[in-house]
Amino acid sequence: MQGLYQPAFNSIAPPARRLRYAGLLLLSISLAGQSGLVQIVRISPTGGPEGTRVTVIGKNLQETSAVLFGEVRSDFKIISPDELVVLVPHNTSTPPLTVVTPQGRSRSPFAFSLVNDPRIPDEVSYKAGYVNSVAQPSDFHSARLWGIAIADTRVSGGESARVEIAWTQLSCRADGKDIVLNDDRGNVHGGLYLRQPWFGGHNYHEPIPLVYDLALHSVVLNVGLRTDRVWHFWSPSPRATLPQAELEGCTARARVRISQGALLQMGFDYWRSPTVPYGSGGNNHEAGASNWYFPSDQWQDVMFSDIGGPKF
Repeated sequence: MQGLYQPAFNSIAPPARRLRYAGLLLLSISLAGQSGLVQIVRISPTGGPEGTRVTVIGKNLQETSAVLFGEVRSDFKIISPDELVVLVPHNTSTPPLTVVTPQGRSRSPFAFSLVNDPRIPDEVSYKAGYVNSVAQPSDFHSARLWGIAIADTRVSGGESARVEIAWTQLSCRADGKDIVLNDDRGNVHGGLYLRQPWFGGHNYHEPIPLVYDLALHSVVLNVGLRTDRVWHFWSPSPRATLPQAELEGCTARARVRISQGALLQMGFDYWRSPTVPYGSGGNNHEAGASNWYFPSDQWQDVMFSDIGGPKF
């Protein structure tokens, strides 16, 4: 329109005005870069089992609020605006990896191929170890270790598979000191739970048949006798009260011998109190689970710990 001044970067505009507009232009470019859309450039590795540590390289990753494998959320850690570390979640297939920020979403141009250990049966829930990234509620003051033993009838020896347990121990680290809460020898408690589907989706279970080896001071789970069940065991001691101090986490340990055709996994739960019953009211909080342990002629020391949180 005639009569209106049209600013332009030419020799007609005064030098001071040209400098001011140049500064505004540079500021605009800078702000645009800071609020740019998220972009995934590459991921590494592009395949592996649940729990795999995946490095995501991209742009504008500093405001990442979620990382998804399909619709399943995964734990992640922001390293820099150009890098994330992501842990492949359980119960996912091989969908694309998506990064979510307030500015939008970016789907990886590279597929991630989920390849779990073929020694672990398909129906198993957690096919690799994990640490729960959600801390237990502040009013949870107790803990108890647990284990899972199953038979694998796909391999020779599944029908006679067994797990021997010499001892179990639960300790917690508080104020930098490791405190033993339970230390049990040659005994466990537990039950037989449905295996298809995994744990049956409810608390139905049968008594667990235990055999005691007095010579070795161990308890034997003959998992090959009931291959249709999950042999879920826990410490025979009452639930322990957590130390009244700054808690860093806890560790469940056991000394076991796993025969051909058997598998074992360890973990522990935080509980609201030492006496509250199991139920639908959220009285227990799973701290996580170990990787699976496999057959050996030798005794093995197995463990799970949530100290330090998810292992990025």
